[in-house]
Amino acid sequence: MKKLLASTCLVFGVLAGVSAANAAECGNVTIASMNWQSAEVISNLDKIVLNAGYGCNAEITIGDTVPTITSMAEKGQPDIAPEAWIDLLPEVVKKGTEEGRIIKVGSPLPDGGVQGWWIPKYFADTHPDIKTIPDVLKHPELFPDPEDKSKGAIFNGPQGWGGTVVTSQLFKAFDAEKAGWKLVDTGSAAGLDGSIAKAYERKQNFVTYYWAPTALLGKYQMVRLQEGVDNDPAEWKRCNTVEACTDPKPNGWPVDTIVTLVAKPFSEKVGPEVMDYLGKRSWSNATIAELMAWMTDNQASGEDGAKHFLKENADIWTKWVSPEAAEKVKAAL
Repeated sequence: MKKLLASTCLVFGVLAGVSAANAAECGNVTIASMNWQSAEVISNLDKIVLNAGYGCNAEITIGDTVPTITSMAEKGQPDIAPEAWIDLLPEVVKKGTEEGRIIKVGSPLPDGGVQGWWIPKYFADTHPDIKTIPDVLKHPELFPDPEDKSKGAIFNGPQGWGGTVVTSQLFKAFDAEKAGWKLVDTGSAAGLDGSIAKAYERKQNFVTYYWAPTALLGKYQMVRLQEGVDNDPAEWKRCNTVEACTDPKPNGWPVDTIVTLVAKPFSEKVGPEVMDYLGKRSWSNATIAELMAWMTDNQASGEDGAKHFLKENADIWTKWVSPEAAEKVKAAL
C-alpha cells in the first residue's frame, strides 16, 4: 500500500510539474475584445481554452479596431486580437508585420466579412432565376414599397454607416430609380432590423442592405445578391464609398479580410500548441451567426456564448486543440 501511495504521489507530482511548466511557459496573456458580438464571444472562447486547456493566465482587455491594431503594430500589446478586420488599417498592419511586431495567424472567419444587398431565402428558393442586383431591379413589382405600391423598395441603413453610403451609390450606379425603385431610409440600426424582421415574419418579399456575420442573419435565412460585376478597387475607393461622388459605376462589394493578429513577442514565448490552436480556431459565418442569434434571444454575454458553444459543439472545437487540452476544457465546463 505504501508503494502504491508513493507511486500515486509521484504521478500526481509529475503531472503537477508539467501543468506548472505549461502555465509558466504560457504566462500572462492579454486578449482584445472588440465592441461587437462576434468579437466578444471569440475573445471569451480564447480565454477559456487558453486558461483551461493550456495553463495560461489570460485576461480580456476591451478595445476597438483602430486603437487595438495600432497598439499591437507599434507596441506589441495586447498579445492577441482574435477578430481583426485588417482592411480598415492596411498600412498599419503592413508596417507592424514588416517591422516584426505582429503576425497573422489564420482566420477566425475564413468566409470574411460580407456586406451587400440581401433577399429572404424563401423568395430566392421560389425564384432561382433572380441571383444578382440587375436581376432584382427588373422586378420592382415583386418588392412593393409599403407606402407606394407602384415602386419597389430597398431598405438602407442609417446615416453615418459606410454600408449606407455604398448602398446609395450602387442605387445610383445601377439606375435603380429609373427602373422603378425607391431607397428607404430606415433611420437607425434598430429601424433596419425592425423593417427586416417585420417583413420576414409576414413572409413578405424585400431587398435590404445588411452584412454577415450577424445575429439577425442567424435568425432569418437570407441570400446575398451578387452585383454581377467584379470588384474594381480603384473605382470603389474613388466613388462607391464617397457620398459626394456624382458618377458612381456598378461595382462588386469586396469581402473584408478578417484574421487573428498575434504580437510577435507573445508568439515566441508560448509553446507551439498554443499557436497551433490560434491558427486552427475558425468558424463559418453561419455557425457564428447562429450562436449570436442564441445570445441575442437569451440576452447572453460573450462569456455565456463561449460556454454555450463549447458545450454544444465539441465536434467542431475539439479539432482545434490537442486531445489533452480538449479533456481539460471539457472538465472545466
